[in-house]
Parts: sequence; C-alpha cells; structure tokens
Amino acid sequence: MNTSIIINELQFKAVRSSGAGGQHVNKVSSKVELSFDIAGSNGLTENEKMMLTQKLSSKITNAGTLLLQCGESRSQHRNKELVIKRLLDILKVNLHIPKKRKPTKPSKTAIKKRLEKKQKQALKKASRRKPLL
Repeated sequence: MNTSIIINELQFKAVRSSGAGGQHVNKVSSKVELSFDIAGSNGLTENEKMMLTQKLSSKITNAGTLLLQCGESRSQHRNKELVIKRLLDILKVNLHIPKKRKPTKPSKTAIKKRLEKKQKQALKKASRRKPLL
C-alpha cells in the first residue's frame, strides 16, 4: 500500500452539515465526503484490491467506490484531515494479515504439576468430610 499515491487519488466533496448549529450550519459547507475508487487505484496491488473488496463489501458501492464522510468539526480542513486519517486506518486494519497460530502442547512438567496440585486439592477436600459409618 502506497499512501502518497492513494492520497493523490482521493476525491473530495464539501456539503452542508446536518443537525444543530444555527446560522453557521446553514451557510457553510464544512462536511467532507471522500470517495476512493479501490478497483482503479494505482497505490494498491491486485492482491490488496481483492482483499479490500472482500472485507469491505458492505461499505463499497456497486461501482467499487468506498465512500466516507466526516462532519465532526466546524472546519472543512479539519474534517478533510479526519476523513483521510479514517480511510488510512480502515485500509491498514483490513490489509493486516494475522499470523498463523502454531498449535502447542503443554510440557510434561506442566502436566505433572497440574495433576499433583489437583491431587493435593482433592486430599484437602476429602479430609474435611465427615467420616462414613
């Protein structure tokens, strides 16, 4: 993943934010919508594109575009920074390949200790019981 190429490929659109805010909200387009064409990106390898389309299938449009928006701040520039950061985080998380787990067995000493401790606990409990007649 080449982040500088990806950032250059992003398309932004400023729209008016929804919700409370009074006169400021009604006259300023501070909310930022980001669109990123995964299939047409030069910053991703073919393998990465396939991984992203599979993992982000619910967030991608039919045209293969990932859409994100941010209207948290009153500043359009701050919202643009936040939405870029959010996109890069999403890409990093979804391109991460977890390490394969190697199955292991407990050592003979660990097994022996566990059984001895279990036996000791059983004897302790048995000694507390009333004797049978």
